[in-house]
Amino acid sequence: MNKKIFGFIIVLVIVVIGLSLNQNVEKRSNVVFHVTLANPDLYKNGIYSSTFVVDKGEYLFKFVSNGDSPQSLNILLKGDNYNFSENFKLEGTLHQTGISEYYTWDYTGQKVISISTSQKITIEINPNGNELGSVSVDIIKN
Repeated sequence: MNKKIFGFIIVLVIVVIGLSLNQNVEKRSNVVFHVTLANPDLYKNGIYSSTFVVDKGEYLFKFVSNGDSPQSLNILLKGDNYNFSENFKLEGTLHQTGISEYYTWDYTGQKVISISTSQKITIEINPNGNELGSVSVDIIKN
């Protein structure tokens, strides 16, 4: 009996891991822009700049940040028919359990954007002098 239960648990874990990996692949396929800013050499005159192409649609900013990330990120998107500017602010949320305390970090600001036509977009990211703090920025098609 115990072998059957153990076998069922193993199969269940494998299925859950497989579904999780499949969802991660689907999420990655919707990423239209990604950068991890963790090196001052990525910036020119204190600003990171790149270009990418987007289709018409709704997009979402996602950040991977920590307590050492820049306190604010000014992000500018420019295209033929599109202009967007936002000053994202880093915010820590304290989590308290019975035995520990820890923070999670995220940027506040307008994270959902809508682009009306397919076009080439230039992104500029200004960490306001904090070129050593690491942060990843993704733009994902919603």
